[in-house]
Amino acid sequence: MSRLRSAMQRGKSVVLEKTEVMKSSNKKKTKAAIKEEETSEPSSYHFFNDLPEISAYRSHLLQWYDQNKRELPWRTVAMTEPDVNIRTYAVWVSEIMLQQTQVATVIDYYNKWMQERWPTVEQLAAATLEEVNQMWAGLGYYSRGRRLHEGAKKVVSDLNGQMPRCTEGLLKLLPGVGRYTAGAIGSIALGQVTGAVDGNVIRVLCRVRAIGADSTGPAVTEALWKIANTIVDTERPGDFNQAMMELGARVCTPKSPLCSQCPIQTHCHAFRKVSIKQEQDSKRLQSKLASKLNTSVLDIEDCSAGSCNLCLSEDWDSQQGVQNYPRKPLKKAPRVEKTLTCIVQRQRGLETEYLLTQRPSKGLLAGMWELPSMVLESDLSENKHGDLLCTMMQRFLETSLGTDSFQFVGEVVHIFSHIHQTYIVFSVCVSDCSEKEQEQKTCWLTKCALQGAAVSTGLKKIMKLYDSSSTVNSVDIKRKLSPGVGTEKQSNKKRKLKIVAANGGPKQLSLSKFFSTSKPATKTKSKNT
Repeated sequence: MSRLRSAMQRGKSVVLEKTEVMKSSNKKKTKAAIKEEETSEPSSYHFFNDLPEISAYRSHLLQWYDQNKRELPWRTVAMTEPDVNIRTYAVWVSEIMLQQTQVATVIDYYNKWMQERWPTVEQLAAATLEEVNQMWAGLGYYSRGRRLHEGAKKVVSDLNGQMPRCTEGLLKLLPGVGRYTAGAIGSIALGQVTGAVDGNVIRVLCRVRAIGADSTGPAVTEALWKIANTIVDTERPGDFNQAMMELGARVCTPKSPLCSQCPIQTHCHAFRKVSIKQEQDSKRLQSKLASKLNTSVLDIEDCSAGSCNLCLSEDWDSQQGVQNYPRKPLKKAPRVEKTLTCIVQRQRGLETEYLLTQRPSKGLLAGMWELPSMVLESDLSENKHGDLLCTMMQRFLETSLGTDSFQFVGEVVHIFSHIHQTYIVFSVCVSDCSEKEQEQKTCWLTKCALQGAAVSTGLKKIMKLYDSSSTVNSVDIKRKLSPGVGTEKQSNKKRKLKIVAANGGPKQLSLSKFFSTSKPATKTKSKNT
């Protein structure tokens, strides 16, 4: 029995060893397969490989651009400004402003910046950050203005006032300038032959070359830059890059693209896929070649690579058409925050002043002015808002305030790129108070001065709510404090009616003159009173 048991144990150990060997070999194969997939070259289907096609693509796009481009102030400067330093600076300002902001919004800010405030990099460098923030208020993403200011000071102090003269220098020397911005400035202002890949260009190229993988992934990013650098026009690189952006903004839009108006339709793989699919569906409806047609969209021009890292990873959606490209990952839900905010006002002569505090020099809304505020914990009870307001005011003023001093104004929702912010707004009026010495900078501003200060759109929304609620409250207070006003108007109205009635009533409403009667008219006081 002992021998039998030992033999069984030896058999089990052999089986276990073989199992472990098989598992380890499978793991090695899996890792090797993954590594091979990551390093494998994408199919040529997703790139431009034919020189005549590249030439035709450039020609079709630039011809369309010359006929349809919008007249924009930064384009005018790029075309007409002979001074390369001013030209490069002007394009730099426009590209920073246009990041995450619509063209229509930027135009007025750009004109005011370049024509009224800082037309040269030296003048911007001499400005204060407070002035830049004030000018930038309303454009959003306020760190962009701060980096522009930092860059201008660096150009003046480190580069003797001379803007970098190449794409690599722009990328390396200017804060806030990334790969796209450097490519755009370099091609538009300096004539550098380089591509420029922004959101609009990503969409155009993903559709033109049927790139359906995650457009934010490294493989797709590098492929798009390779394509952009391949097809950029060598004689008109700036116009070509702007034409690509213009096409994405006006024709190859995220939703409802105007494919029938697209100048590069014949080069577009996505459009060709849609056409083939529609033709297949049409033939299927007509019951022709039903047995020979399958339900897929694949044809001889599709990507032939077995595991291409640029192709669609999901099934083709016939309802989406060319909008199957590009595919983006689901956006991360914005962080939800609630902030307790207090509008503190005091009277100085005939003027009402409001207390503002300055935010830290780094982080969200850096250096901007705001109302006294405090971010609330997610599970905090509303019953504790009063105590928190008293504590917060004690930080700013040498005045003891009770919870009954605060008036609830309402709530304001403001959406940042990554934060869903709800401001819970209260107000309080203070009279004699002395400002404490503290680290956080504070100031008192009139309403007029506040509107022109470096404040965020969220603060302007709060003040708009406060103004509207103050108007309603003042009307209600007048009604409560002066109940005789309404009754006096009513008594005056009745008195006027009595006088009119005593004179026989309003003439325009009397019908007696239009009818003849056999009896003389008699006074009917009961009907007129």
